[in-house]
Amino acid sequence: MMNNRYGKLASLVYHLDKPVGRSFGDVEYYLERLQGTSGPILEPAVGTGRILIPLLQAGLDISGFDLSQEMLDYCHRELELRSLTTQLQLAGFTDFTVDRSLEAIVVPAGSFQLLDSFEQGMAALSRFHASLKSGGRLLLDLDPVAAILSVHPGMRTWSAAPHGLITLNATALDKDYCAQVSREMHRYELWEHGVLLETQLEQFSLRWWGVQELRMALEQVGFGEIVISGGYQYGKTPQDTDGIISFEARKL
Repeated sequence: MMNNRYGKLASLVYHLDKPVGRSFGDVEYYLERLQGTSGPILEPAVGTGRILIPLLQAGLDISGFDLSQEMLDYCHRELELRSLTTQLQLAGFTDFTVDRSLEAIVVPAGSFQLLDSFEQGMAALSRFHASLKSGGRLLLDLDPVAAILSVHPGMRTWSAAPHGLITLNATALDKDYCAQVSREMHRYELWEHGVLLETQLEQFSLRWWGVQELRMALEQVGFGEIVISGGYQYGKTPQDTDGIISFEARKL
């Protein structure tokens, strides 16, 4: 079973729950931080285009990649609905390719934490660094450790036309405190008039990073001028109450 697969039903849930343009403060934050950026920008784990499309509409030269073809299919459709075009690549954090040096890389909404080992995370950071031009920026969000450790899995439901209902049952598997990984089993079910049409199981994992741990990791691969911000307020020292912690670092 592939980890963090985002298959057919998981992608449908993401599409329903986090439609294109829905912001948690991140869309406005990245529009402000990337204002005036004329060179190419990359969004890893682009998903259905929730953030990529508003940035593209703002005139930024942004492309993306994702490991889920189903997520990319939604993104392609959303682009077509708006008569927009950009390059989308089926790839992961450690095997994506670029054909030109990047001005910026944007990893919003804790997507970096889908890499559930320290080694994968370091490999991704090294690849980001290699893909940026000198002076290029990496902008990356983390979910706070407390937010990951305090999650209480359960059931959620969504209306899924033309079918009746899609359900997600999340069950906690374990928390590996040494590896800093939380694991759940997600069971997606598609229903119509009380009849179960389809079921999919996916293991979902997140790795939590300490704030200073990630700062040191960025420095180790060659980033500097690191600014760590809380709650999408640039330069604000993160607090325990912040829902997100943002890092901005420059390739030296």
